Amino acid sequence: MHLILASSSPYRRRLLERLRLPFEVSAPGVDEAPAAGESGPALALRLAREKAQAVADVNPAAVVIGSDQVPCLGDELLRKPGSEENARKQLQRCSGRSVVFHTGLVVLAPDAEPLATVVPFTVHFRVLQTPAIERYLALDEPYDCAGSFKWESLGIALFERLEGDDPTALEGLPLIALCGMLRESGLDPLDADI
Repeated sequence: MHLILASSSPYRRRLLERLRLPFEVSAPGVDEAPAAGESGPALALRLAREKAQAVADVNPAAVVIGSDQVPCLGDELLRKPGSEENARKQLQRCSGRSVVFHTGLVVLAPDAEPLATVVPFTVHFRVLQTPAIERYLALDEPYDCAGSFKWESLGIALFERLEGDDPTALEGLPLIALCGMLRESGLDPLDADI
């Protein structure tokens, strides 16, 4: 089967490479703006669906994976900071608080019902002093990461603890859930006949 990751994220690409399945990447070109009053989980799932569908529309014979992540600080939706100043402000707001990352995941396969889920993962930040934030930003430059950190790098030093069933969800592609969905779609990474 032809497998496509509907994403331009290098982080998701690296995660999917762990499964050692041949796949292609296609950028879906979906507007990621939230609708008025849309919750984090609803936004993550909607964007994952729209990304997968955009790629499936032009690749109807492929199995397509769509994913999107929305971190929430209480009711506030956090996005990629895009700049050092925005990242600094996000980390200051997160200091001593918990952020829930909602990762939407959708798998579309030919002649099958769409598979969809949202996988939550909670990050508990330690109290962050200004010098620690400044040093972190200078070393990791996490400006393209939702929540303003790279947990797989030095960002791990920002936390008191992590809470969730699948740590890969925090990086943007929940591999445990994805493996189950791929098995349902006929693509088991441990099947020697693939």
